[in-house]
Amino acid sequence: MRQPAGRGSYGVDAPYLLFVPALLVVFAVIQGVLTNSPWPIAGAAVVVLLSSLGLYASRRGKFVVWARLLDDLHLVGDEQVLDVGCGRGAILVLAARHLTTGRAVGVDLWRKSDQSGNDRSVTERNAVLEGVTERVQLETADMVDLPFGDETFDVVVSNLAVHNVKAASGRDKAIDEATRVLRPGGRLLIADVLSARQYRQRLAHTGMDEVAWRSLGWRMWFSGPWMRTCLVTAIKPLPKVAGQ
Repeated sequence: MRQPAGRGSYGVDAPYLLFVPALLVVFAVIQGVLTNSPWPIAGAAVVVLLSSLGLYASRRGKFVVWARLLDDLHLVGDEQVLDVGCGRGAILVLAARHLTTGRAVGVDLWRKSDQSGNDRSVTERNAVLEGVTERVQLETADMVDLPFGDETFDVVVSNLAVHNVKAASGRDKAIDEATRVLRPGGRLLIADVLSARQYRQRLAHTGMDEVAWRSLGWRMWFSGPWMRTCLVTAIKPLPKVAGQ
C-alpha cells in the first residue's frame, strides 16, 4: 500500500461541528463541579472520546482508508481521475500518486464551512509539497454542474462532499453529473456519512452496474458507529453490441 499523504496540510472536515462538543464538555464539567457529581464529568469524557474519533478520521483515518481503496483499483497510470469536492486535496493527492501520464482533476467551491482553511491556493500548495503538481488540475466548479464533457474520466471519487448539497434533488443531480462524465467501464467511489441509500438508489435508477455499498470501518467514524462513513461504488456499463 502506498503511504498516505503526509507533507501537505489538510485541515479538519466540517470544523463547525467541533464547537458543539466543546460547549457540551465545558457545560458538563461546570455542572459536575457545581453539583459535586461524577456523572457530568463522565459524560464529558464520552464526548471527548467521540470527538477524538472524528478528529482521527479527519486527520489520519481517511488517508489510510483511501490509500487502500485506490490501491485496490490497480490503476495503470494513464487514467483520468476526478475528485468531486476535493477540498484541500487529501484524496486528490493520493490519486495523483498512482498516476504517471494520467491526471487527477479536483473540483470544489472552496467553502471553509466544509473544511477548515479550504482554499484553492492551499490545495495547489499541497500538490507541490507532495510532489504531484504536474499530475494535478484544479477547477472551481459546482458538483451539480461539472464543467466537463461526457465520458471524460476513468475514475470518479468523492469523500464526504455530496451531503453538502442540501436538497435531495441537488444530490441526485450531483450523482447524475458524476456518472455523466464517467467513461463506459469507469468506476465510481463515493464515501459519505449521509444519504448512502439515496446514492445507491439513484445509481441503480441511472442504469449503473454493480452498485454496492459498505461501511469503511472505525477509521472513518465521525461520532461513533452511528455516524459512520459508507462507501458507495458502481461501474458504468459498456455500450451494448448490436445482436447481443
